[in-house]
Amino acid sequence: MPKQNAKTGEEKPAQLLEYSKAASLAARYGISIPRAEYVRSKEDAERFASEKKIALKVISDKALHKSKSGVIEIGLDRSSAGKAYLSLNAKALKARLSPFKILAQEMAEPGTEIIIGANTDAQFGKLILLGLGGIYVEVFKDVSVRTCPINDYDAESMLRELKARSIIAPDKRSEKAVISLLRKVSEMVVANEWIRELDLNPVIMHKKGYSAVDVRIMV
Repeated sequence: MPKQNAKTGEEKPAQLLEYSKAASLAARYGISIPRAEYVRSKEDAERFASEKKIALKVISDKALHKSKSGVIEIGLDRSSAGKAYLSLNAKALKARLSPFKILAQEMAEPGTEIIIGANTDAQFGKLILLGLGGIYVEVFKDVSVRTCPINDYDAESMLRELKARSIIAPDKRSEKAVISLLRKVSEMVVANEWIRELDLNPVIMHKKGYSAVDVRIMV
């Protein structure tokens, strides 16, 4: 249940957990997240992009949907990262997103985007959700939900309920990866009762496994 103000009895408003803390928590539960760090200059961005292509994202409470807000740049190498940093910084200032930070993150392998989310319901407690990720979760509304905690059977049945199951997990390897990730998210939200909402969107399923490229936790 959401915590209440001891004096008024009213629910405390949800707050967004700072990204690096959210990513660190997820990593402790074995959730695979691409290497990332905050950059503070075009030179920082160029240095981070020296070995592998990267994405740059504005991290702000006022820009929860980065692609819709136009505050993300992807597929950047050393020659383009500095210019992209300056552009994103200017956009964020113009859109009045302060306070904000710019996160540099290594690009994941290409693949299928899925979403795994969790919420806290007043009656049922922690709920976990699975569906196609990115914009498709809103377009197709093809999702499956269970109460937490879940076991392997629950996770497998969530996957099999989806119309897009053959897209999300076309083989046994990817099916096992999705089931394992669902179990880890369930364990995390049950063990940390202060998590009110969680979104891994998108999680990119690819040949090497998966990469959770965006982690959002409301507390």
